[in-house]
Amino acid sequence: MSEIPAYKTAFLQACLSANVLTFGTYTLKSGRKSPYFFNAGSFHTSALLSAISTAYAHTIISFLASNPSIPKPDIIFGPAYKGIPLACCTLLELHRLSPQTYTSTSYSFNRKEAKSHGEGGGIVGAPLAGKTVLVIDDVITAGTAMRETIDLVSKEGGHIVGFVVAVDRAEKMPGPREKDEGIDDGEPRMSAMGQIRREYGLQTTSIVTLDDLIALLRDKGEEDDIERLEDYRRKYKASD
Repeated sequence: MSEIPAYKTAFLQACLSANVLTFGTYTLKSGRKSPYFFNAGSFHTSALLSAISTAYAHTIISFLASNPSIPKPDIIFGPAYKGIPLACCTLLELHRLSPQTYTSTSYSFNRKEAKSHGEGGGIVGAPLAGKTVLVIDDVITAGTAMRETIDLVSKEGGHIVGFVVAVDRAEKMPGPREKDEGIDDGEPRMSAMGQIRREYGLQTTSIVTLDDLIALLRDKGEEDDIERLEDYRRKYKASD
């Protein structure tokens, strides 16, 4: 298909074929009923790890090329737990695609609980102090985990230059009555990623968005799923 780059299409095809991306009715943490669900924890085979790391690596290369003011990161950081294998396998793919550029780039991840013996500390891999850091994670919902990562990296002396996630749902933050009552007040709101960009002045990107998924399904002729996704997008589309 011509609407999105080949690496995005390959990534989505891999997600669909392995049931990493599924359709139905799913209750999110926000209380919303979503017609689709993405589970990055299902990327546990070598073939799927290869698919997602290739997609992340191409996304990062494109992201940096489109934002020349962003320095090449010294460290790819994967927040525990799902971000850990994503950071490691993506760094390997970046080196495969561009060894001269990424030969000295490192990875790091955090421990959920700081280690008090041996080397100690809360970081595994390269120290963050004085380094530029690109954070890689699976999805963003409320942005809570992103804020925790920003605080963690800052306390370790690192400088975050951007966030990369697999799927940007591009939907507005939930209203005050959604989680408990399931009532959408219809008010426009920014997405979680939009709020992170505004609050911290950080650049963010994703492998794919909901728009990319709809474009792929349209090419495949999946009319029922398209209709449900488009209804969801109209109802919850973010203002940013």
